[in-house]
Amino acid sequence: MSSTTDAPKKMSPRRRLDRDRVENAVLRVLRPVVIVLLVLVAVVPFYYMVLMSFRSLDSLLQNPGALWISLDELDLSTYLDVLAPVEAGGQGFIVFMRNSLLVALATVALTLLVSIPGSYAVSRLAFFGRRQVSGLFLAVYFFPAILLAVPLFVFFTQIGLRGSLVGLLIVYVSQVAAVSIYTLRNYFATIPVSLEEAAALDGCSRFQIMRKVSIPLAMPAIVSNGLFIFMIAWNEFLFALLFLVEKRDAWTVSLGLSQLSGSIEVPTTVLMAGSVILTLPIIALFFASERLLVGGLTAGAEKG
Repeated sequence: MSSTTDAPKKMSPRRRLDRDRVENAVLRVLRPVVIVLLVLVAVVPFYYMVLMSFRSLDSLLQNPGALWISLDELDLSTYLDVLAPVEAGGQGFIVFMRNSLLVALATVALTLLVSIPGSYAVSRLAFFGRRQVSGLFLAVYFFPAILLAVPLFVFFTQIGLRGSLVGLLIVYVSQVAAVSIYTLRNYFATIPVSLEEAAALDGCSRFQIMRKVSIPLAMPAIVSNGLFIFMIAWNEFLFALLFLVEKRDAWTVSLGLSQLSGSIEVPTTVLMAGSVILTLPIIALFFASERLLVGGLTAGAEKG
């Protein structure tokens, strides 16, 4: 008997070259196709929403599937209805947008006020339990928001903050501060310690080092983190519904839009106009700061 061993077959250079050509050709065809499909999936629903918001209800009922309309069919009365105050027969979205803007900006300011020194301390100072602190920050997100909703609802009712934007602000800050500290900590860790040591040799205190050296270098991550927090606070709905539903003057724009969608008396065109008003600020903010947002959120992923 003779034993034979099967040696692994090596692909010939010509066969490998042919395979690479086929794969490259397929990828050249698939790449634009996939890009076009993704763009259509993202843009067409928003385009149709904007189109419906500029149409009259009669025109929409006559031809609901139209993807293009003439200039004569454009109707701005839906936006006037959405933005007009309730006393004038409108939906009062001006007040809702004001409330959302106040809450979102205050959430960004307070969160950064807490997270900047907190993240710097975790990344630079040595203290007992330093490694466990980061895990505790992320543990906040182990609990679903709906699980915290009932205890927070009872607590804020008892202390008299239900129906107040202040109570909503406290909840937002407590929800996003942990992840903000964790994100900024990773960025502060990438800043060379030698720069801070040089500032210390020049006589700077720890606070001066943080203010004059570390924070300016971390400003891209801080700004992108602030934009991310603003988007969360602007679009949040669950806690706004729990705390503000009984007080219309304190509604945020997401809560106002949900009330439009749940009413059978509000035309679809008005609902679409409210959706556009809710979405456009975030889209404009994202495109205005796209590079800074992406660069800041990915900064600190690697050290060195």
